This record gives sequence, structure tokens and C-alpha cells, in this order.
Amino acid sequence: MDVEELRQMLAHEKSALPLPESLLERELAPNLNLVESALAWQESADNHAIICFDDPHYPSFLKQISAPPPILFVKGELDAFFPPALAIVGSRAASKAGLQLAYRFGGELGELGFGVCSGMAVGVDGSAHQGCLDSGGKTLAVLGTGVDVIYPKRHRKIYEDIQTHGAIVSEFWPGSKPFSGNFPKRNRIISGLSIGTLVVEACRKSGSLITARLALEQGREVFAIPGSVLAENNQGCHDLIKDGAKLVENVADIIEEVSALCDFHLEELKSSHHIGEENASDLPFASLLASVGYETTPIDVVVEHSGKAIELVLEQMLELELQGWVAVVPGGYVRIKRS
Repeated sequence: MDVEELRQMLAHEKSALPLPESLLERELAPNLNLVESALAWQESADNHAIICFDDPHYPSFLKQISAPPPILFVKGELDAFFPPALAIVGSRAASKAGLQLAYRFGGELGELGFGVCSGMAVGVDGSAHQGCLDSGGKTLAVLGTGVDVIYPKRHRKIYEDIQTHGAIVSEFWPGSKPFSGNFPKRNRIISGLSIGTLVVEACRKSGSLITARLALEQGREVFAIPGSVLAENNQGCHDLIKDGAKLVENVADIIEEVSALCDFHLEELKSSHHIGEENASDLPFASLLASVGYETTPIDVVVEHSGKAIELVLEQMLELELQGWVAVVPGGYVRIKRS
């Protein structure tokens, strides 16, 4: 029985616990000094936040996983949780081509209005964050340390930029130093915050495969980029593709698979933040309807023609679907009613 189980029993049946009172007091008493320190950290800057599970800012997708963190420490913009996010993960020792791919996919997703979620590690993670930042997008960095601990130190610039164009996120208390066991644990948050996970490069023992496995267990999409069969860094991606991950060559390959999860994300966002019907009534449906044909129209085409951010397009398309103007089909949307 672990400490958390003991806490739950204590809350309901303290007298039933077959343990000495001294042990209960030592193991189950809250660490008030730690709590006070965390609250002081939150109040020390405007961009510091502590988000509990029942907070309206707690990401709805993260609530769906089997072991959601009960508390999140955030440094940056809380609005960075609003766009649907894609996780991009991969090798720390990525090839030049792998780094370029991570940067390109991070940038293109950012341009389309998606968030990019990763772990701020060297290699693929850092390149994906940087690509999203350079495109003007929002990126989330989930750390295996406290949010105030920069790791690796070489990513100080990325760490600082993310705070103004995204958010640094951790379930570990401020001040927590790097510990090897924390990094696999944080991977469930990376996949849990995201509607899908893209693996750019990974060997067969890569931690990125843990994130991909967790994404599958959480009911999210998994994507992988293929490469040379001779390169060790591609073996993990090839194994994922053999096991059913979607082979990806461009961003359109991703977008056509995630429209349903984007719709769910937007519905949850509306519900948790009480977005009213009055906003929907003023949406410029005509400009979107003009972009949707009577044959399948990919979402990236709709976004390109509309000139709007993808999260706004998806919200408006959901309204059009509910009103019977369009239907979601494999590969995008089709128009089903004339104006």
C-alpha cells in the first residue's frame, strides 16, 4: 500500500488503519512548508499559476487520462492550453534531417493554429519548440523538473521564449531537480495534453516510444515519420508504423486524422469556459462555406482559403456541421446543403 492509498483510507476510516499513530502523523501530514513555498512562488510573478484538477483552466484532454496529475504548475500563458495541441517527440541525438523535420512540422502546425507540445529536451523536442515559436504559434513544454528549473541549461533561450509564447508545465513542485525517474513519468502529460503524437526519429529503446505507447492507451492518434532502413534512429518509427501508427510525410497527413478530436477539444473548451451561443451567431459562415465543396475538402484547404487560425475555423465548422451545412468525412469536410 502506497502513501496515496493511505491518505484515502485516512480520510474515511482512520481508525481502520493498522498502523502506529506516529507513522500516520509522519507520512500523511501535509508538508505545510512546501505548500507555503509553492504559494509564494505563485505570487512572485504574474505568469506563475497553480492549477488544481477542478480549476476551469485545467486542460480537459488531460482529465481524460488514467492518471491525471492532481496539480499543475504553470509558468507562462494559460491561454496556451486553448488551441488543440500535437505532441512532437523524438531522439535526443537526432540527425540533421530529423532536426529539420521537427522544426518544419512544429512551424507548420504553429502557422495553422495548433499548439505544439514536447519536453524541451535536446534534439527533436527543442527543434519542434523552436519551429513553433518562429512561426508565431503557441508551444507547451512539459518538464521533468520544477517549472523554475531550466533543464537542459543550453535551452535557456527556448525556456524564456516559451513563457511569452506558450507555457512551461510541470507536475513537480518548484525547485525539483532533474531525476531520471521523473522524465518517463512526465511523458503521460505530453501525450495527455495532445490530440496526437508525432514521432520524428526514435531508436528502439527511445523514451519517445513510451510517449507513443501512452498516447495509444489514452485513445489519441500516433504518427511516425519513416526514414532509411539503415539508420538506427528510424527503427522505432518503423516499428510504430508496422504496429498501426500513421505514416506521415506532411502536416496534411496529420490534420486529416485529428478533426474528430479537434471537435471534441473545442466542445470541451466551450463547456468549461462557458462560451455563449451569441458568439457563434456572428461567425462568418459564408466565407467558410465558400471554401467547402461538394466533394471532400481537406481541412488545410479550408484554413488556407479562410485566412483564419485553425482553432477558429474548427469551431466555426463545428457550428456549420450542427446546422446541417457540412458533414465530416474521412479526409476533411463535404458540403451537403446549398445556401
